Amino acid sequence: MSAPRFSVVICSVDPWKFAQASACYARILASVPFEIIGIHDALSLAEGYNQGLRQCRGDIVVFSHDDVLFLDHAFARKIGERMQDWDVLGFAGSSRAVYPIWAAANWPHLHGAVCHWSRLQPGALSLMIYGTNGWPVTGDIRLLDGLCMIARLDVAAAVGFDGDTFDGWHLYDCDFSLAASRAGYRIGVCCDIPYIHASASVQTTENVFRSAIYMKYVDRFIAKYREEKLLAQYHFEPIQGSCFKVYDHHTLARLWNETTFRRATLAVARRSAAKGFAAFAADPS
Repeated sequence: MSAPRFSVVICSVDPWKFAQASACYARILASVPFEIIGIHDALSLAEGYNQGLRQCRGDIVVFSHDDVLFLDHAFARKIGERMQDWDVLGFAGSSRAVYPIWAAANWPHLHGAVCHWSRLQPGALSLMIYGTNGWPVTGDIRLLDGLCMIARLDVAAAVGFDGDTFDGWHLYDCDFSLAASRAGYRIGVCCDIPYIHASASVQTTENVFRSAIYMKYVDRFIAKYREEKLLAQYHFEPIQGSCFKVYDHHTLARLWNETTFRRATLAVARRSAAKGFAAFAADPS
């Protein structure tokens, strides 16, 4: 069977970030046919991704932020194989649509991991492991973090991005993944592919999730999905996960393995049980 063709869509107004992201994808996709589609004039991420989607010629579409760097040279093989069984893949998310912030779902509904780099602490990387109940992919996901979302072309075209409702930079990702989930598509979180995300939300001390502009899109999200009863059960708690500080990408790649994820998941389960969050499960697998 021939290798699938990848289309990578990156919305970016920063030439340096776009060049860095493009070089990363060119490196990890070198073994398969691929194209990189840059959108540099998007009015919103939803509008930009729809614009890129119309240009895609690949079998698999990667919707990526311009500040994500993947470290796994087996990326193309892993994703190519998994897209035979999954419709949409991400790298962190929740199995419960409790609120239009995926990380608010809390234990035991958070899955995957994010490794952040922040200019506030430029000498360190912060790996936050939320948990996993399946390796290398956790399934039954409802909301995904938009740092990188991957879909089969036909699925992406069928779901699309709601650029009318989400005409800014927030919640397009939760909307896309929840819409795909409601349509019956199989959504998973890849747990075994290390990466670094220099997310804008960790570059300052401002809490973007408390901002007026973010709350505007929260209200729109809730209005669109008001029949999702779980949305009304939102009770914010500090994000639950196990955090590791590392100081180089080689250490990060070694740390990012199944044993670490299983132990981190167990630790989160114990802490959550102590807080009365959920019954302690001795075997999180």
